[in-house]
Amino acid sequence: MNKLSVFLLLAAVSVLVACSDVKRKPGTVYMPDMAYSRAYESYSDHSNLTAKNINYTARPVSGTIAREEELPFHIAKDAAGDTTNYTAAKAVMNPVENMSPVETKEAERLYLVNCAICHGANLKGNGPLYKDGTGPYPAKPASLVGDAKYENMPAGQMFYSVAYGKNLMGSYASQLSRKQRWMVIKYIKDKQLEGKAAATAVADTTAMK
Repeated sequence: MNKLSVFLLLAAVSVLVACSDVKRKPGTVYMPDMAYSRAYESYSDHSNLTAKNINYTARPVSGTIAREEELPFHIAKDAAGDTTNYTAAKAVMNPVENMSPVETKEAERLYLVNCAICHGANLKGNGPLYKDGTGPYPAKPASLVGDAKYENMPAGQMFYSVAYGKNLMGSYASQLSRKQRWMVIKYIKDKQLEGKAAATAVADTTAMK
């Protein structure tokens, strides 16, 4: 083997070594906790992590919005016996101002699945749980259509009730995402408007007779 062949072989080996991504001596890491995360097993006890200088609480950072949760609700739940935030929720506007026919159909489906069992498919408080007083639930649920109290209830206050629960109604935060809750409320408000329009039409027809 001549000198040129030896030189070319050594050059080829040098290039291969230089291009290798194996680093025998990695450099100093500026923030090692971010570069190399500590393993964490789901459902394991993390009560003693602070003692190991691991700042992990299994809770999202305050103010964090989950992926695709573009409609946050900034009002917290009231403490027991307090109604300050419930009252403040009146000022929160529904960010879902309009729905397409497809979204309206989905909002109706969500209402029928989650709300109609109490409030009824026609929103008049006569769902299967009450059933004209013959059902297993003795107290009549709220009539969302035809009752001025709920027809005049602002969307934000209605959202508060759905998110945190109110009186005998529990929270639906685990069943419906924020956007879905707003969609259902928009559906209810649209039905209320339809009910008012129908009542006005009947009154006008009666007056003309």
